[in-house]
Amino acid sequence: MTQPPNGWGNQPPPPHGGWQPPPGQQPPPGWGPMHQPYPGPPQKKGGALKWILGGVALLAVIAITAVVSISLSGRGDDDNGGAEANTASGSNSEFASANDTGPVAIITEDPSCAPWIPVNNTLSDSAKNGWLDRDVSIPASAWNSDLRRQYEEVGQAMRAAADQAEPLAKLTTHRVMRELYAQFIAYARAYADALPSYTPHDDGLQHAASMATRTLSGICQAISFGSAAARAPLVPEVAAPTDIAPPGDPIHPERFLTTTDPICPDWQSASDQFLADVADWLKTDPNVPAGQWSPQDKALNGAAIPVLRQSADALEGLGHRSENPVLQDFAVLSAQYRRGYARALATYTPADKHLYNASIYSVGLVIGACKAAGP
Repeated sequence: MTQPPNGWGNQPPPPHGGWQPPPGQQPPPGWGPMHQPYPGPPQKKGGALKWILGGVALLAVIAITAVVSISLSGRGDDDNGGAEANTASGSNSEFASANDTGPVAIITEDPSCAPWIPVNNTLSDSAKNGWLDRDVSIPASAWNSDLRRQYEEVGQAMRAAADQAEPLAKLTTHRVMRELYAQFIAYARAYADALPSYTPHDDGLQHAASMATRTLSGICQAISFGSAAARAPLVPEVAAPTDIAPPGDPIHPERFLTTTDPICPDWQSASDQFLADVADWLKTDPNVPAGQWSPQDKALNGAAIPVLRQSADALEGLGHRSENPVLQDFAVLSAQYRRGYARALATYTPADKHLYNASIYSVGLVIGACKAAGP
């Protein structure tokens, strides 16, 4: 299948990843290089919130502090699974998600999604300075002046985006969203810090940061396009975790993997196996709804369903083998969104591809973190 262009971290394939837009054309929403700008959801009638965002418009971060200073949800908020909230290094009152101790589930509503959009889109714009086409194997000692400028500009943009994500980690009502924001902040800053003496190994830092942003984008787009609400009721709830990472320092979050977790090799193998098992299905066009599938499309999608389910079970199982509570949450997140996508295929609509995005990119986040932590 055709590989996507080198972007933020040699990311996993986009939904049904074999499809690529014709030369000179923009990819559809949610596809293409890392930090794809939000296209905005379909407009709703009545008094519903309207997101006035063009498919390729890149919005400046305007009054982001004012947006998130307003006080302020999915299934995970309603059932705390009997677990007791952990004590953070700071005050739990700083985090709207402090009492979310229940199982990770498909998120149907989150107040942090709207202010995340301009942060994501502005960061996307910053990477269009030639950095996306870089050769990641060239160390800082061999950079020419133009390449150094590209890296420095992106590093500055990642620091700015990380600063702007800090209040969003407090704003979200979901523990796993808080963890995604925190890991984006931690890995984006670590990458920017590494740039003066950059070596190819440091690319794992930006891979983890970029996969965190793509996971956040997939979750938020699944909310705004309605696929999360449509499919979440079809996915059985998993058990609540027995160990939960405390919110931690909201200003200086730590990377969740500073040494390689024992499951890292098996996580990579599980990802590789899944992509190999669905190689033919990945060539189908995700913009065609189920009602318009050809007989071949029906066969390929039908065959993909058990593979998606088996893969979800494998990811969740790997998470349970880890003693890292944040990795456990990311594993369940990947599994639940993959299960939701599998449930969606019988009545598939293009909006459902955002469920797949959340699943595939959260897998990529763990892969990037494993690479950054490894030798």
